[in-house]
Amino acid sequence: MEVKVLSFDAKNPPLPVLVVAKLAGISLSNDNSLLADCPHLLHFSNGLKLHGNFALLRYIGAIANLYGENAIQAAQIDEWHECAPVLSQGSAFENACKYLDDYLGSRSFFVDHSFSIADILIWSSLLETRQRWESLRKSKKFRNLSRWFNSLLAEYGGALNEVTTTFVGKRGLGKPATTKSKGTQANQESMSVNGDVSEKGKTGSRPTFEVDYLPEAEVGKVRLRFAPEPSGFLHIGHSKAALLNQYFAQRYQGQLIVRFDDTNPAKESNEFVDNLLKDIETLGIKYETVTYTSDYFPQLMEMAENLIRQGKAYVDDTPREGMQKERMDGIESKCRNNSVEENLKLWKEMIAGSDRGLQCCVRGKLDMQDPNKSLRDPVYYRCNPMPHHRIGSKYTIYPTYDFACPFVDSIEGITHALRSSEYHDRNAQYHRVQEDMGLRKVHIYEFSRLNMVYTVLSKRKLLWFVQNKKVNGWDDPRFPTVQGIVRRGLKVEALIQFILEQGASKNLNLMEWDKLWTINKKIIDPVCPRHTAVIEERRVLLTLTNGPEKPFVRIIPRHKKYEGAGAKATTYTRTIWLDFVDAESIKVDEEVTLMDWGNAIVKGIEKDKDGNLKLIGVLNLEGSFKTTKLKLTWLPQIDELPKLSLIEFNYLITKKKLEGEDFLDVLNACTEKQTAALGDCNMRNLKQGDILQLERKGYFRCDVPYIRPSKPIVLFAIPDGRQHTGFN
Repeated sequence: MEVKVLSFDAKNPPLPVLVVAKLAGISLSNDNSLLADCPHLLHFSNGLKLHGNFALLRYIGAIANLYGENAIQAAQIDEWHECAPVLSQGSAFENACKYLDDYLGSRSFFVDHSFSIADILIWSSLLETRQRWESLRKSKKFRNLSRWFNSLLAEYGGALNEVTTTFVGKRGLGKPATTKSKGTQANQESMSVNGDVSEKGKTGSRPTFEVDYLPEAEVGKVRLRFAPEPSGFLHIGHSKAALLNQYFAQRYQGQLIVRFDDTNPAKESNEFVDNLLKDIETLGIKYETVTYTSDYFPQLMEMAENLIRQGKAYVDDTPREGMQKERMDGIESKCRNNSVEENLKLWKEMIAGSDRGLQCCVRGKLDMQDPNKSLRDPVYYRCNPMPHHRIGSKYTIYPTYDFACPFVDSIEGITHALRSSEYHDRNAQYHRVQEDMGLRKVHIYEFSRLNMVYTVLSKRKLLWFVQNKKVNGWDDPRFPTVQGIVRRGLKVEALIQFILEQGASKNLNLMEWDKLWTINKKIIDPVCPRHTAVIEERRVLLTLTNGPEKPFVRIIPRHKKYEGAGAKATTYTRTIWLDFVDAESIKVDEEVTLMDWGNAIVKGIEKDKDGNLKLIGVLNLEGSFKTTKLKLTWLPQIDELPKLSLIEFNYLITKKKLEGEDFLDVLNACTEKQTAALGDCNMRNLKQGDILQLERKGYFRCDVPYIRPSKPIVLFAIPDGRQHTGFN
């Protein structure tokens, strides 16, 4: 049903409809002659008409796959359609912004985990109050709402601003991007972290990132793959590849598949497959289907035999070390000119797994004199009698990545293969292999590998830590795996922002963990509840002589600026516990502030021969906290206080960047520090995975919740971006 024309009031353009049409790649001819206050009309060539914003958004949103994945999500979008106009209603604006800010406290989008019509509706409403919103955004009053706004600007700013500039006649909320690829709306922008674009892309001292584009990509026709090897868990480096694949798939309204590159049975297992799928789900990656390179083993074997018959491949029994040296020196193998018959005979020996076959491999006959050593007759097939985790002992030969990847990419319809720049020298090999196979060429798109300071990302090295029990598994919080860093307290939203800030830059990156943890802090601080803990060792008792005769309880907020964090019960007693480091800094007759209670004056300090302290004081609840130097956390002296184990982590290696040396030579001797503490009674209700702040001690994630009095609650310290090692 072809759309003919969109009619609307020129003074009141339907911005959400126009934006969705732009994102969907739908061409609308505009007739702005409609009378004021008349509903917008969408005319079809067969005479059918749709009236009003709601119907138009329903129709075009469905085409663009932006109206939810099910009936519940569609209904939620309808709710936001009714709420969005409140943003432009005068005095209600700031209250509405506060509601939206609270709502986005633990979300990236307004409905589910995906960009939808709901986000466009809120965006358009903010546009109608441009000056007020821009003022609030610059004041950083509503951090979550600003974070959401900036993420939209980063991903969809080109389309959003092109529409607003065209139909509002003013500069949109952010600079429109320049179209880079023919027939697409893929744009390249240089933006600061907060989404502002300054003249010529300069952003002062603020970090910038590029939103790049895919060459020769067409909207609706892009098909990408994320292809991890199931030989370990997903780590932060793989996350960059996964998220960039999803970013481009969404940007071009294309498809993304997950393919397991399972060609090495010696390293792979079903455990790794299951955990990789879990990690992909954690990252919020939306994919069409899951495939395996092993699905194509029969076709790959057939292709290898065809290349042998065509004289484009041969069987070689040169020992591995000798073969490597010959490739380095450009020396042809003695087997290179064997007859097709001899090669086929040895190929059958390989398939049978005979003693003779186990000595052989299949190599491509490319160019042994090429300066690019990857083209010097690479290995296509190797013998490996180990059983495969999916198909058992059916095969004794397996294709190499260099042979299987270009084949499967092409026959699965992949249009662009995203690969890190470490594979740059093998790109020519990839395309030469496809050419020899007679297959459709796949575009290669490079991005820089993500490297982190004080971190090893090699799965072989990570496996060493696991096997030698230097860590407690692949999800250890000292590990750079997705499960490890999430277990340590990283929010996935922070990881996504961190990755997309780098964009698809081809520059080599050695990134600081502090930057990632700083982003994380900005996400968790506005919403995570506050609790209190006192270090158990040498804790100090303060007796308040005019304190309550009987303990009493007050209900107070768990976060003074965020109601969504709930409330907690605080017990007030005559005797209270203080941290030793706080108590030893107090002087006689000094007035201090007891947080969530009021002021007190310390009248006496007792110190025994071992340096242990006892304090005596009086409450002075009329005193002002503005006059005190010390603001102290405390706990009541009651039996119900749960035990805590506060655990901090350090880097696994002591060198910022490995430069040729063995990682075993720079192992960190101390990577974990445990501190016993007592916590407030409310912490008995913590659940595994809860994130909280211990007042004046930092942020923590609950790894083991309360089970019984004798077993401590285990809390993992979350770095806040200010420390340069794992320990303070």
